[in-house]
Amino acid sequence: MNAAIPTADRPARALALVAALAALLASNAATAQATIDTLAPRVILIEHATGQVLFAKNAEEQIPPASMSKMMLLYIVFEQLHEGKITLDDTFRVSEKAWRMEGSKMFVKVGERVAVRDLLQGIIVQSGNDACVVIAEGLAGSEGAFADQMTERGREIGLKESVFSNATGWPGEGDLMSARDLATLASRIITDFPQFYAMFSQTAFTYNNIRQPNRNPLLTSYPGADGLKTGHTEEAGYGLTASAVRNGRRLILVAAGMKSEAERAKETERVMDWGFREFANFEFFKPGEVVAEAPVWLGERASVPLVVDGGLSLTMSRTARRQMTVKAIYDGPIPAGIKKGQQIATLRIEAPDMDPIVRPLVAGADVGRLGFAGRLGAAVSHLVWGPPAAATN
Repeated sequence: MNAAIPTADRPARALALVAALAALLASNAATAQATIDTLAPRVILIEHATGQVLFAKNAEEQIPPASMSKMMLLYIVFEQLHEGKITLDDTFRVSEKAWRMEGSKMFVKVGERVAVRDLLQGIIVQSGNDACVVIAEGLAGSEGAFADQMTERGREIGLKESVFSNATGWPGEGDLMSARDLATLASRIITDFPQFYAMFSQTAFTYNNIRQPNRNPLLTSYPGADGLKTGHTEEAGYGLTASAVRNGRRLILVAAGMKSEAERAKETERVMDWGFREFANFEFFKPGEVVAEAPVWLGERASVPLVVDGGLSLTMSRTARRQMTVKAIYDGPIPAGIKKGQQIATLRIEAPDMDPIVRPLVAGADVGRLGFAGRLGAAVSHLVWGPPAAATN
């Protein structure tokens, strides 16, 4: 049978915790209620700490990512640096193909050798197409081979809609990504390579006596902005994958398909402001905190504590009001012989117009089986009084 909480059959402590959770959830909006209008055709806004999507608009649609695809190249380079396969001081030779690249450039010279450190700055700050080709050829032998690696590694880290045909995002060659994939990639860079992430906040870089500013409009105008990458082609429009931190919260925003640099700057600031203003993170259960107690059959104790392994934090709107239900679902009573950490139930949080939030509940303690005499007494009690009453919602 499935049991739900809250219920009068549960211990008072569990009732208090669940009631507090239900009240807090009811007083704060679910993601679906909050919304914003934006001129950007494709948008996704994510709370980095919880992974919760705060707003999405055409976020799954495959689009040409322009230079935002360079983040996938950077991810692979960071990975190789982290694993010790290359160093920041290693150098790669500039081919004629790299030197001839059009569009945004770092202005490397054909035949010279350039350090990985400089190439990374040239890509992140200056969006250098020439620098991308230098790295692609240096690591994989050719740009095409490296693009294949980008597609394969992208799939492995969860980029479901991404296909790369070159290392730069050059238009018309079949590069495709979704706003959601771009947000996932940004989150992975921030999480996996914090030692390199500071490069994205660099506002200018000089190479070969040519100083170029970072094209990210938020770096110099938006408090807390510290990355990541712009993109623009005639086909793709103006796009930005951005991240900012305010009061300990990090938001990741992808906006693509805008008509001008001014529109890109205005819309990304407005959506980011909205996310920080309308939402907050709430810690509902600390690691190891008891959510409820489930009855145990033929156990050395009558019940087993249910806990959320690792705790539970959710991102919720500050202002909207919605009725939500919180349930601990399990087949009970649970047979004894329970090991601490064993998943025996599920916590399910539901609200209208919101995808259910489901988390596993695990045993907070071992519960051994009764001895023969105890089992005999429980069997007699079962025959006389029947099974323990099951709670329902």
